[in-house]
Amino acid sequence: MVTSHDVARLAGVSQATVSRALRDDPKVALDTKERVRSAAITLGYSPNPIGRALAVGRSTRVGLVVTDLENQFYSYVISPMHRELEKHGYELLLITESSEQAPVADLVAGAGLCGVVLATTTLDSVLPVRLADRGIPFVYFNRTTPNVPADSVTVDPAPGLEKLVDDLVRLGHTRVGAVFGPVNTSTGEEREQALRHILDDQGLTLARKHVRRGPFEFGTGRDAMQELLDLDDPPTVVICGNDVVALGALNTAVERGVRVPEEVSIVGFDDLPTSAWPLVRLTTVAYDLEAMSRQAARLLVERVESGESVEAGGVHTARFDTSYVPRATLGRVEG
Repeated sequence: MVTSHDVARLAGVSQATVSRALRDDPKVALDTKERVRSAAITLGYSPNPIGRALAVGRSTRVGLVVTDLENQFYSYVISPMHRELEKHGYELLLITESSEQAPVADLVAGAGLCGVVLATTTLDSVLPVRLADRGIPFVYFNRTTPNVPADSVTVDPAPGLEKLVDDLVRLGHTRVGAVFGPVNTSTGEEREQALRHILDDQGLTLARKHVRRGPFEFGTGRDAMQELLDLDDPPTVVICGNDVVALGALNTAVERGVRVPEEVSIVGFDDLPTSAWPLVRLTTVAYDLEAMSRQAARLLVERVESGESVEAGGVHTARFDTSYVPRATLGRVEG
């Protein structure tokens, strides 16, 4: 069997350099990488995750904790995160968080994972506490909690929402409605507070009767839109906590024969690929979800391989800006 030591001898480098070169470590010179890759191809060598785990003395399996796999948001996170982890020699394992299973921290420990990306953390979640107690590295993805400091990758909703509200004013909207996410998530809370603040700056308010909240799910938007359309003075525009919620709201409007955007405008947040489909053309607030997913993977790999605790080295954060993407579901107020 060909090993990394054989590759190292042929390339004239150390075994450690082979490992770093094959995972495209930027600290390795380009000519060295080319020599190592050429040697690996010549010998027919392919890195083995199990062998690598034995060599470095730890697992190379990373967990991604999600609420459920039916939410299409996660399907656009998994692929770029998997590719980035694979490049560094790690495997991705999906873990769904539900009340029917054993505590997630126990599953993580039992599966021998070397680290976890948390994509579903609530403000009152005990999972970060349990992971920290077990010494398992983790990264917050699109969510944070003040209870346990850790590396994080998040979004700044303000830039995109500011441009959106500018457009609302230009188009004559004064009755603004919103379907926000859960109050126990940093994502839901931050997007709501940013929107309220920006609307206030423009002299607009969110009437209590025009506001709904719920999980970031299709059904939340579907049901909320039913209630908002039944009001005597429904909002002329409904801003949703994410694109999935907005798709639910759009579905209700279409089912009820309400014209979008002539009678009601609908706006999302995330700019999932589905939102750009010609059939949908959802106006939304965008950020680079693929780059965020890759960055979360890199932060976790760095934390795992450094072996450094948060207390010793401090937290590393990545904050992604948002932009406004006008499409077909936001229009001028008629009449």
